[in-house]
Amino acid sequence: MNDNEPMDQTALRSLLLMAELEKGEPISQREIASRLGIALGLVNAYLKTLVKKGFVQVKAYPRNRFAYLLTPRGFTEKSHLAYRHLSNFHKLYRITRQDSLALFESLQRQGVKSISFCGVDDLTEIAYLSLREAGLVLTAVMDEEAGGRFLDLPVISMAQGVREGTGAIFISSLQKVEQLRTALLDLGVGGQDIYSPSYSFEEVLRG
Repeated sequence: MNDNEPMDQTALRSLLLMAELEKGEPISQREIASRLGIALGLVNAYLKTLVKKGFVQVKAYPRNRFAYLLTPRGFTEKSHLAYRHLSNFHKLYRITRQDSLALFESLQRQGVKSISFCGVDDLTEIAYLSLREAGLVLTAVMDEEAGGRFLDLPVISMAQGVREGTGAIFISSLQKVEQLRTALLDLGVGGQDIYSPSYSFEEVLRG
């Protein structure tokens, strides 16, 4: 793949994984999976591929600990992937701003005055800019697990957000749209109160 081709999800995950490895510290595959929010089996598969390609080497430590070290080829590949990711982020910004602003302005015209976000990733901050431009108020930010802050709001659990009755909810994590939608429905949120981007992560990469 050359530098002008769009970055697919596999390449993006490889970039994120290599970014976790560049410190050269002992780390378990389970820890990597937790940090990246992907399945343990996927981490194992990605590491095997990176080792096979000569991008990563494995160093054993006592107590069954391992360090996955980037090789010189690995650092070069990571730089190439980072360049492509920057290009895709610009594309993501443009599409997200247009799409979310159109949605929020439509809701504002319907009399909606506030909305909650569900999910925190690159999409969240971009969507917030559109929210402000449309004149809506962000009342809560929730995710699968509570913790951290988004701007001046604490990130609360989805269960807490639903209990507190947050009203209209915008799914603000592009890579987990269906996962978060299903979780909200399971918590009793009506489908008519759930809004999401009109495009998928893969469509952004291809577009």
